[in-house]
Amino acid sequence: MHEDLITIGELAARTRLSPKALRLYGERGLLPPAHVDPRTGFRRYGLAQVERARRIALLRAVGMPLARIAAVLDPDGDAPRLLDAYWHEQESAHRARREAVGYARAVLTGRTSTMYEIAERDVPERKVLRIQRHVTLAELPAFLGDASERLLAHLRTAGACLSGPLFAIYHGVVSEDSDGPVEVCAPTATTVEPAGPIGVRIEPAHREAYTELAKSHPGFAAMATVHDAVLAWLGDHGHARSASNREVYYPNFPTAAPDDHVVDVAIPFTPRAGG
Repeated sequence: MHEDLITIGELAARTRLSPKALRLYGERGLLPPAHVDPRTGFRRYGLAQVERARRIALLRAVGMPLARIAAVLDPDGDAPRLLDAYWHEQESAHRARREAVGYARAVLTGRTSTMYEIAERDVPERKVLRIQRHVTLAELPAFLGDASERLLAHLRTAGACLSGPLFAIYHGVVSEDSDGPVEVCAPTATTVEPAGPIGVRIEPAHREAYTELAKSHPGFAAMATVHDAVLAWLGDHGHARSASNREVYYPNFPTAAPDDHVVDVAIPFTPRAGG
C-alpha cells in the first residue's frame, strides 16, 4: 500500500538527519510525514521529501531559525531573496557584536569609553498614546513596527496628529532570555480616547541624557552598548536615573542617508545635588 514511502530511519540515513530532528521538523510543520499509521504511530515519508529535508539541513547549517526556513521553502516565496535577506541580517548582527565586544573590552580594562557623545536636554510634560507588551529580542522588531502602525492608525481615525517623534520605553532588559516589557509611545496634543490595547497617559516632564545615532549604526548588540554608555555617563556625573531607558525614533529613517541622525538613546535622570 505504501510502496513509495520510506520509514523515518530510511529518511534519516539518506539525509544524515537524526530521527529526533526529523520529528521536530514534522511537529513544526516543516516536514510532516506523508503517512502516520493510526495504530502504531509509525511515520512514513515520500521520496520527494528527501530533497526537502536536505534543504532544511542546509539552511539550518547556516543558522537559520525554523520559522524563517518555512518562509524560504514556501513554494510561493522567493527563496534566494529571503536567504540573502537573512544573511544580510546576520552580517549586520556580527558587526554589532564586534562593536559591543570593543566596548565591553574598554569597560573590562577600566578605560573610559569615548565612543558616544552624551548631551542633556529638558523634555516637557506630554500626553502619549501607548501600547505595552512583554517581548523577547526575537519578537521586538515586529512589536515595534506593529505597535507604531496601530498608534498612528488610531491617531488618524481620531483626526489627531503627532506632537513629536515616536519613542519606545524599555522598562526591563530585552534579550533572548528577558522579555522587557517594552512600551511604544506616540505623543499628541490632541484629545484622543483609549481603545483596546491602546492606552493614554501623561509622560512627566524630565531632564534626560541622550546620544544621537546615525542610520548606519549597527543592530541590537551595539544598541545595548549605547544604553550602557549613557547609564555610565550618569554615574560618572553623579546623576540618578529617574525613569526607564528609551529610544526615540525620528520619521526620516526610511529616506535617511547612512550618516543621517535617525534615533536617540535617552535616559531620564535626577541631577546630583548642587549639579
